[in-house]
Amino acid sequence: MRPAQVDRLNFLCIAGICVLASACDVSRGRPVPVGRALRAYTDSTRTDWSGRGPRPLAATVWYPAAKGSRESDWRIGVFNFGSGALDAPFADGVRRPLVLLSHGTGGSAAQLSWLAEGLVAGGFIVAAVNHHGNTAAEERYMPHGFVLPWERARDLSVLLDRLARDAAIGPHLDTTRVGAAGFSLGGYTVLALAGARYPFADWRRRCAAMPAAPGCVLPPEAPFTLLALDSLARTDGPFQASLARGELPTLDARIRAVFAMAPALVPALDTASLQAIQVPVRVVLGSADAQVPPGPTAAVLVRFIPGAVVETLPGVVHYAFLAPCTLRGRLFVRALCADGSTDRGVLHDTVVHQAVEFFRQRLVANRVIE
Repeated sequence: MRPAQVDRLNFLCIAGICVLASACDVSRGRPVPVGRALRAYTDSTRTDWSGRGPRPLAATVWYPAAKGSRESDWRIGVFNFGSGALDAPFADGVRRPLVLLSHGTGGSAAQLSWLAEGLVAGGFIVAAVNHHGNTAAEERYMPHGFVLPWERARDLSVLLDRLARDAAIGPHLDTTRVGAAGFSLGGYTVLALAGARYPFADWRRRCAAMPAAPGCVLPPEAPFTLLALDSLARTDGPFQASLARGELPTLDARIRAVFAMAPALVPALDTASLQAIQVPVRVVLGSADAQVPPGPTAAVLVRFIPGAVVETLPGVVHYAFLAPCTLRGRLFVRALCADGSTDRGVLHDTVVHQAVEFFRQRLVANRVIE
């Protein structure tokens, strides 16, 4: 195995973004067990970043499972991804509202299991996708996946199409009641579903002139340089095709409410597109977040998105929105596992409560979730 391969394997183990489950059966004592299903959908209208096949949409679905379903811990590397009963039957035949999730840069669907399980307990079905080229659930990262983020919004729109036609899942969904929630670049993603537009050309011009400006410094997960992006924009077919798609709207009218956690790119978004957003938007920021500075982010959101509710939680750092870490992670992978002055578990409980209440108000109104 080459050194680069060893490094990649180590990262996957440390970051814990693989999609595997332990074989340890556990009993959570929950009123309704959480089921978990994996799907390998594709989007034939877009190619993968190699240009050799359809775009992959590896998805995870969480749902209320039948009583007696045996849940198993989901632990990889330094992260605990909760627990669930893989491929368990649904609890009943009720059609429930759906919440789509979008992970952060370089992450995976698994990283938001804590939110997914909380939403399932609140009466929702939840689904997420590993965003191609920008997820460690794949063998390697691709620059395209980091800087052409509108493809993520299309991922969720196509995921909704696929779920609705899935013979095992579709009959349990109420597709008239769909929300979306995301973290970091996933926070941008769900805003894009509400109509937010990211002008890539403007970003490149601004960053060429001021490479150290906010929003121009590449995230620590990015394995490439801005110079490499310029080369791709000139020579790479899939990259160029995506740039053309970037001029098209990402608004999905089926999304009725958006919940964003530390959304990235907000100061770079087109303000007219933000002003045109018509669905309810709630945003949670961290006061100690160095990746998504709360001040500039909140200022844009409150000023331009009609009726947006923005809350900044004290002492919360960016990566505290990731899945809970093991003791080993807290000791040796502090960049991902340090919680600032607010305990990660407390933060997750707070955000789950807010998300459940928000989606109940916006997707359910006076209707009762069974």
